[in-house]
Amino acid sequence: MFSWLLLALSICAHPGTAVSPTVPPRHMDSVVDILDALESPARGGSPGTAAALGRGLGVCSTPVCRAVLGEPLGTPERPPALTLGQWQLLTELLHHDPATPELGAVLAPDGSTVALGPLLAGIEAGLRSSGFGQPLPTLNLPADPLLAVTIAEALGTSFLLAQRGDNSTALGPGGCWDDVENPQNYTLRGPPSPVPDPVAIGAMDGAVLGAQLARGPLPVAELLRDYYGTGNGSEARRPLSSYRRRDFGALAGQGRLEKEVAAVLGLLRTLSPTSELLRDVGTQEVAAVAHRASQEFSKHYVECPAIMPRCLWGARPYRGTPAALQPPLGSVFLHHTLEPSRPCRTFSACARAMRDMQHFHQDTRGWDDIGYSFVVGSDGYLYEGRGWHWVGAHTKGYNTQGFGVGIVGDFTATLPDPDTLALVRDELLPCAIHFGHLQPDFILRGHRQLGHTDCPGNALFQEIQSWPGFQRTPVARGLGVGGLVGLFERRPAVSSECRQRVPSGSSGITSRGSGGEGGGVLPSAGLGSSDEVNGIKAVFLGVHFG
Repeated sequence: MFSWLLLALSICAHPGTAVSPTVPPRHMDSVVDILDALESPARGGSPGTAAALGRGLGVCSTPVCRAVLGEPLGTPERPPALTLGQWQLLTELLHHDPATPELGAVLAPDGSTVALGPLLAGIEAGLRSSGFGQPLPTLNLPADPLLAVTIAEALGTSFLLAQRGDNSTALGPGGCWDDVENPQNYTLRGPPSPVPDPVAIGAMDGAVLGAQLARGPLPVAELLRDYYGTGNGSEARRPLSSYRRRDFGALAGQGRLEKEVAAVLGLLRTLSPTSELLRDVGTQEVAAVAHRASQEFSKHYVECPAIMPRCLWGARPYRGTPAALQPPLGSVFLHHTLEPSRPCRTFSACARAMRDMQHFHQDTRGWDDIGYSFVVGSDGYLYEGRGWHWVGAHTKGYNTQGFGVGIVGDFTATLPDPDTLALVRDELLPCAIHFGHLQPDFILRGHRQLGHTDCPGNALFQEIQSWPGFQRTPVARGLGVGGLVGLFERRPAVSSECRQRVPSGSSGITSRGSGGEGGGVLPSAGLGSSDEVNGIKAVFLGVHFG
C-alpha cells in the first residue's frame, strides 16, 4: 500500500553497479582517505566540505532530515581532490535507493558494518550545532535535531509501517561481506527492513560522533580515524567504536529515545508526503509505536551484545549435519581457550583466533566444527561458533543441555578485563533469557565442574562464583577447588573443548564418537562423562546436573 512512501522514507543506499578495479574497497579506511582529500586546507577543504557533499549526493533524502538539514543545493560534480575511483565509490555509497539501504555501507576496522548516510547526517548536525556552518532550524515540534536525522525518523517510520503491515519486520537483519580483506559486496542474511543492522550502527555512530562535534568542530577524517582505528582492527588497542552501544545508551536511553521517536512522528504529520501515512493515526497509536520502537531498538542494539557471524570471521563450513538444540536450555558452561593464551583486542586478532581454533578442532581433534557455542573477545564482541541453534562440542556429556561460552585467553592467574566480564555476565546471559534461548532459572558452571580440567582457569572460576546462576557442584577429582578427592576409582580423562594439557597417566585415547565429536576422548568415569554407570553414581550421591 505504501510502496510509494518507501521511496521517500528510505535511507542512504545506492543501486547495484559493477565494481571497477580502480574503485577502492568498501572499507572505512577508503572513506577516511576520501575525507582527508576533501578536508585538505591546501585544496580549499574544511570539516564541513564532506558533509555538504554527502547531502548533495543523497545522504539526507527523508522528510525530517531535509527539514532539519535543508534541501540539497543540487547534484555536485567530482571535486578535483578525488580520483575517479574515489568519486565512483562515494556516489555509489551515498546515492539514494529505497530498496537496498544496506548497500550504502562500509566495513569498519572493528568488524562492524556502518551505513554512511546516518553517520554523515549526524556529523553535519553536530558540526552545525557547534556553530560551524549554517545554524540548525527550530522545529515546529520539539525534537533533538541530532537524534532526528540519525535514528528517530528511521525508527519511527519503520515501526509504523510494520504495525500497518507494510513491511514484515522493523529491525535488522545483519549480513555478510564477500571478503573482509577487500570488501566489495554486502548481502543481508534475511528479509530486509528499513533499519537493517548497518543503518542502526551508522545511526548510533552518527549520534555519538555528532554529539562530540557539537562540543567543538574538528576535521572529520581525524575524528573517524580516532573512533574506528585503521586497517582491519590492526591496532593494539580496542577501538572506540566498539563502545558504541554503551555510548549511545548514555546519550539516548530508552526513555529519551521513545520521546524523540514520538516527537518525530508528530513532525511527520506536518510534512509531505508523510502526512498521508499519519492521517488516520491517533495520538495513542503514535505513543504505542514510539514505545515499541525504542524498547526493541534498545534491547537489540544497546542492552544486548553484538555477535560477529561466522561469515565475518572466516569460518569453514560445518562438516556433516549439525544436531539441533531444543531451547530454552538450562545451563551455560564457561571456558577459557587457554590457547590462544592472550586476550584478543581487535577484530583481526579475534577473527584469526577463531579460525585457528576451528582448524585445531576440525583438523587435529577431528570434530565437525569449532566446539564452542560462542567465543568472547576482549574487543567488545561475541563471535558465533555453533550459535544458538546447534549442539556444540564443549562440555562432554552436557552439550545438548547448555551453551558453551569460551573467553579468549588463559585465565589461570589473571582475569579478563572488566568490560569483557560484564559482556558475558550483564549482557549475554540476560539477553539469552530475553530472547528465549536460555531458561530464566539457568545454571552457570565452570567447565572444571563437569570434567577433569583446570578450565576456565583458577582466577576466572573464582570470579564466576559470584555471578547470577552459578551453582557450586562437585568438580572432577584432583583439581582441589571444591573437588571430592577419591570420589571415583578411575581418573577421568580430558572431557571437553578447552585445549587442556593431558595429564600423564590419564586415558588420552582419542575418538570421534557419536556424530564425529564427543569431547575428543573416550568416555571414562568422570563427572563430565555420559556413560550410564557414572549417571547412577551421580544420582546415588545426590549430585544434580541441570
